[in-house]
Amino acid sequence: MSNSTTTPPPETTSASPASPYGTLPPASTPASRKPVSLPRLADMHARGEKISMLTAYDATFAAMADAAGVDCLLVGDSLGMVCQGLASTVGVSLETMRYHTDSVSRGLRRVQGTAWLIADLPFGSYQESREHALRSATVLMQAGAHMVKLEGGGWTTETVRFLVERGIPVCAHLGLTPQTVHALGGYRVQGKGDAGALLKQHAHALQDAGATMLVLEMVPAALAAELTTELTHCATIGIGAGKATAGQVLVLHDMLGINLGKMPKFVRNFMADSSSIAEALAAYVRAVKDGSFPDDRLHAW
Repeated sequence: MSNSTTTPPPETTSASPASPYGTLPPASTPASRKPVSLPRLADMHARGEKISMLTAYDATFAAMADAAGVDCLLVGDSLGMVCQGLASTVGVSLETMRYHTDSVSRGLRRVQGTAWLIADLPFGSYQESREHALRSATVLMQAGAHMVKLEGGGWTTETVRFLVERGIPVCAHLGLTPQTVHALGGYRVQGKGDAGALLKQHAHALQDAGATMLVLEMVPAALAAELTTELTHCATIGIGAGKATAGQVLVLHDMLGINLGKMPKFVRNFMADSSSIAEALAAYVRAVKDGSFPDDRLHAW
């Protein structure tokens, strides 16, 4: 009788089954473009290359937008209306913004994304004091944001300065500021006539305080063009502000033709001439870059 022992056969291994919910690949090939950064955005602005921006609220759409070449993704508090069905952005909480910022950031990491990530400070998260704004901004930065956005001019100037001095990049927002829509009397064009002088004053003060991007929403195209020329260190990003701004932003769902209400005048449905979402996203980037969107005859005031 032999004393030798029989070696058990090696265990067979098989590939793990694909998750039925695996909307994202575990990794992607190294990005073909360098990560978008503040210096790169400043260089684009200086060279006159248009900056493309879209909102994103989840991992999958963030990855798709990044793959299409979108320069900046904005986790906007517009998610309150788009995702939560709220009547305005006023009801969006900081915790909700943290959750969606984290989701978008993880989506970008999963595909080695390179887009610049901006997150909105929601209503009530920065109005109390500069210190309150810092605590709120810290939550979003720790969730993966590269920059925070806040609305309004005048009193916000010192808040912007306070954040920038502490290493937090800031995007400002003037014109139609949805968080104060009730005070504005509705979703109306801002900066007409004499009101334009005050808007310009606020824009220059925000640039001087350190804001490096400025969303101009629903302001006359001529006013936006003037500000774009004057603000040499702050890139203007238009939404309903004409084609002369340094870049453009739209709500993702709007530009895909998905809307629970009336489509705003400044929106172009890029799905109308596209066979897929990926194609529509790429078409948006091309149209922003080559200046064919927006068309001031159709999308501006």
